[in-house]
Amino acid sequence: MNLPMEIELTENFVFEEITIGQSARLLRTLTLADIQSFAAVSGDTNPAHLDPEYAHASLFHGVVAHGMWSGALISALLGTQFPGTGTIYQDQDLHFIKPVHVGDTLTVVVTVTGLDPLKKSVQLDCQVSNQRGERVVSGMARVIAPLTKVSTPRVMAPQIQLFDPQARFRDLLALGENLEPVRCAVVHPCDEGSLSGAMDAARYGLIVPVLIGPEARIRAVAEKAGIDLTGAEFISQSHSHASAETAAELAANGNVEMLMKGSLHTDELIHAVLAKSVLRTGRRMSHVFRFDVPLYSKPLLITDAALNIRPNLQEKVDIVQNAIDFARIMGVDVPKVALLAAVEMVNPNMPSTLDAAALCKMADRGQITGGVLDGPLAFDNAISLQAAQIKKIKSEVSGQADILVVPDLESGNMLAKQLEYLAGASGSGIVLGARIPIALTSRAEGPSNRVSSALLALLVAHNARRNHARNAW
Repeated sequence: MNLPMEIELTENFVFEEITIGQSARLLRTLTLADIQSFAAVSGDTNPAHLDPEYAHASLFHGVVAHGMWSGALISALLGTQFPGTGTIYQDQDLHFIKPVHVGDTLTVVVTVTGLDPLKKSVQLDCQVSNQRGERVVSGMARVIAPLTKVSTPRVMAPQIQLFDPQARFRDLLALGENLEPVRCAVVHPCDEGSLSGAMDAARYGLIVPVLIGPEARIRAVAEKAGIDLTGAEFISQSHSHASAETAAELAANGNVEMLMKGSLHTDELIHAVLAKSVLRTGRRMSHVFRFDVPLYSKPLLITDAALNIRPNLQEKVDIVQNAIDFARIMGVDVPKVALLAAVEMVNPNMPSTLDAAALCKMADRGQITGGVLDGPLAFDNAISLQAAQIKKIKSEVSGQADILVVPDLESGNMLAKQLEYLAGASGSGIVLGARIPIALTSRAEGPSNRVSSALLALLVAHNARRNHARNAW
């Protein structure tokens, strides 16, 4: 038998029930999430509230709440408790006395000081104090009290998911601090997005750009879009095939340490790289997307969603190993790898489940190293520990995956675009498995995605430098 859920009711105070001296109180502790949420809905992004470095150097010596956040607590008390449902605000004055810092617990007290029977108006003294008993806000409110007595179910406040793409972007760029820029062949940057992305990457100190393509056309794009080409080297080529071949030649000769895709097709660039045997490593080249996803606690890598259409088992070994090695470069000591399929059980009629099981056994035997693998796992089991527990799946990877390995390019590409366009994820991408990294994003991506991709390639290029130095010894 299903028992009815107990519902908590709140009852308002109509004008006839309110007396002089009557009061109500509310307690609330300020969190950083409160400040960020208030900034998000109000648009008040004053650095005194959001930038710790700026705030510590200010008069308040730390991040403080918006003044009107304290005012909003008074509004919450009046509208939900006393007088409660049906209250109409008429007037409010506030005096801000002391700053409110993260961790402060505020006590809000409203006390009736006046009643107007004709207008059903209530005047209230408003005092807000911190945990030390210090007044932080004081003022007066005037409201029209409810006219009808009602008991209503207590409404839970909606949950706000905070995601700051710029903060995530800054955190990513911080991984490249103190690394010198590397020479990068930017291949056929003949549209605004790819050209501005390359020059932004140069401005952030990630690359020394070598622009390869029709120079007059590139300069025309720059002039029209207002892109500063200062510091860029030009190698003029008339079409995209020649640009790709020239870039691969520069890489083969050691004249550049990374490539960046411009406004040409991916297969043109990859074909040119594969044509240079010196750029091959003996491992399959593969693509890795890196996403910052609003509802996931850490960066998420997805592979391969752009290069290998329908990889076989041996090709998947290289794809997985490339992703593990890259995650380690990105600072994940032991990456957790989820091998995705539509189901979490091995099914002979579903090749992706067989491949997943085989890859796990190969990792057990040391044929794949550096990470923890599990699969087959459905997407929900890979991302959500709760989903795995409901299905009684015991896994070191579930809910903690760093890498999602998709069965094929089609499923991976759809997953990546769903994360970006429906879930609001911020993405970047890189091609691994060659002697040099290739920053590669969709032609539809914006400049910030290309800067992020350049940062990924910079980290891989410097890792290659370190490995080369060790091998030289």
